[in-house]
Amino acid sequence: MTTLDAKLDRVLGAKTAKALDSALGLSTVGDLLRHYPRRYAERGELTAIAGLEIGEHATVLAKVERVAKRTMKSRRGTIVEARITDGHRSLICTFFNQAWRERELVPGRRGMFAGKVTAFRGQLQLAHPEYQLFTDDGQDVGSAAEEFAGALIPVYPAAQGLPSWSIARCVRQVLDVWDGTDDPLPADLRERAGLADLESALRRIHQPGDFGEVRTAQERLKWDEALAVQLALAQLRGSAKTHPAPACPRRDDGVLAAFDERLPFELTAGQREVGEQIAVDLADEHPMNRLVQGEVGSGKTIVALRAMLQVVDSGRQAAMLAPTEVLAAQHARSLSELLGELGRAGELGGAEQATRVTLLTGSLGAAQRKKAMLQAASGEAGIVVGTHALIQDRVSFADLGLVVVDEQHRFGVEQRDALRARAGDDTSPHVLVMTATPIPRTVAMTVYGDLETSALRELPRGRSPISTSVVPVAEKPAWLDRAWARIHEEVAAGHQVYVVCPRIGDDEENSGGKKSRKSEVDDGTEESPPDEGGGQRRPPVAVLEVAEQLAAGPLADLRLGVLHGRLPADDKEAVMRAFAAGELDVLVATTVVEVGVDVPNATVMVIMDADRFGVSQLHQLRGRVGRGSAPGLCLLVTEAVARTTTRERMEAVASTTDGFELARLDLELRREGDILGAAQSGRKSGLRMLSLLRDEDVIAAAREEADRFVTDDPELRRHPGLARMVAEVVDAERAEYLEKS
Repeated sequence: MTTLDAKLDRVLGAKTAKALDSALGLSTVGDLLRHYPRRYAERGELTAIAGLEIGEHATVLAKVERVAKRTMKSRRGTIVEARITDGHRSLICTFFNQAWRERELVPGRRGMFAGKVTAFRGQLQLAHPEYQLFTDDGQDVGSAAEEFAGALIPVYPAAQGLPSWSIARCVRQVLDVWDGTDDPLPADLRERAGLADLESALRRIHQPGDFGEVRTAQERLKWDEALAVQLALAQLRGSAKTHPAPACPRRDDGVLAAFDERLPFELTAGQREVGEQIAVDLADEHPMNRLVQGEVGSGKTIVALRAMLQVVDSGRQAAMLAPTEVLAAQHARSLSELLGELGRAGELGGAEQATRVTLLTGSLGAAQRKKAMLQAASGEAGIVVGTHALIQDRVSFADLGLVVVDEQHRFGVEQRDALRARAGDDTSPHVLVMTATPIPRTVAMTVYGDLETSALRELPRGRSPISTSVVPVAEKPAWLDRAWARIHEEVAAGHQVYVVCPRIGDDEENSGGKKSRKSEVDDGTEESPPDEGGGQRRPPVAVLEVAEQLAAGPLADLRLGVLHGRLPADDKEAVMRAFAAGELDVLVATTVVEVGVDVPNATVMVIMDADRFGVSQLHQLRGRVGRGSAPGLCLLVTEAVARTTTRERMEAVASTTDGFELARLDLELRREGDILGAAQSGRKSGLRMLSLLRDEDVIAAAREEADRFVTDDPELRRHPGLARMVAEVVDAERAEYLEKS
């Protein structure tokens, strides 16, 4: 029998099975049948070319507009360029030394074209694409296969050398011999929800007769994914109730009360509301797992400090985890400044109820590090601030009651879990996560209800507006010259500027062996003549190179500093102090300035190769300007081609400063990411059909069903089909990952 567990080599042969496994990770019949079409092309309609993403492997149904052959300038041989169109926008297909393509790609002929999308001189192109052309009667050229026989043509996520139509052929072969499967969903649930059976859904999703059958199949397959995850989360929520946490109720006579009395400003309504939610959580004997979302500058640090002080009042410790040493040191300084005498326990001038703030990072000297570790282990330090150094096995705490993680998207789930394990005893510390812009995975977990969430939407009084503009250097190179001129104007007005680059430069190449330029940003394209549009993507610009070019060119008369993660800690600190003191006009840096760096006099940020950053990072970065009385300006420098998804991301960031809106946009553009694993990019989602934005109603209904099943049957012993479905979609490793989150 051919079941979902059957290996593909038994059905398709060893060569084809190996290609599917190596290119797409598909090794069983079930893997292939769960590799759903991304979309469906209708024979009479061409695929929209606008919106294609640079770097993606795309399949489009298009018409040949014209074809031309010419001699290459940079080396011997010819190049054939075929322009294909959807009727609104064109795409160039480039072939090197394949003159016969000119005879085959006849203008007016339609077909499927598949390849990696690149850009050359502002024009979208496919280098060496694979294609299958249609004849006038609708059949494909040169093959007796029936890939395109139906009215709807499934278009699959594909890979180089394995185009969509080859995957469709494999699916058809598998469906011809597949013996079907038992349905894991109970019949009464299918009836309540009006769902199709699993076998017919899997057949229809690949070979639909019309879009009605597509929708019926999609609805059922979305339910499978939603219910599997909700069942796993319901089981985890049930088991979490058995894990104790240190109860940390509020005191009216502790350090928190004293701190509130001495605050020189009034808390915003949002800070008070979120603070109350956290206070109730901390007083509970079950672990808090709360995400605080707040715009850059919304006052998350004050909220976190008040939570830490409540824990200190209960005789326990709090740890604050920062993504970089620069930010950890700044947090330690700002917490100490906010606390004043309340943060100088045991020192001359310390208040009676005082605690102590200790910084622990990897670059501390041996004596300082030993002292900090002793203060953490003895309980002398009520608040310990650090980086990943806090999760090393040698670091211990006397009684860790709360872990605050600043900027979740800069720290892995496993690392956060390791810090929680430092609590000792059999209790789990409360966890408070802070983020300025939720990333797709965080939004996904929020929709699934695994995290309690709070939002700080107000900005404290006195924050200045930030305007953002895209600088499209491929189309308008003169705009970059204007950007450097604007920097001179800001410096002349007494302000300062950041220039941010995605890469360090020489230090990267000389550390651990020199890298080739191709290995640094390897996008998988073949080597090709640089002036013939072969699609090779250049490495991202680097701090050291840009700083040298600016110092010798457009910013030669300004005072430039350089900051990146490979500098020694003392050098980083010295550069930041000099910039904060106004001794530098321009700071050329990596994303080390992304979070927490606070220089109110900085008014402009130029982000080079902005398309190499995600929406969340761009929003975080620009939050470093406009922190004083003068308005801020962020310039997104990009070579992204107009009307591509990449360019849309840039323009979306420029259009709004609402981080919550951007988080939703990020989720739309990048997809959900693997919410059941470590990936956060959205490229290999564990959810193949379910959309967290469009299917919230399905998720809500599945959550109700899951709670009902788990309440009645916690281990799902009476529902083996559901238990099997959970095991397939959420294996043990991924379930543990969810629990750590």
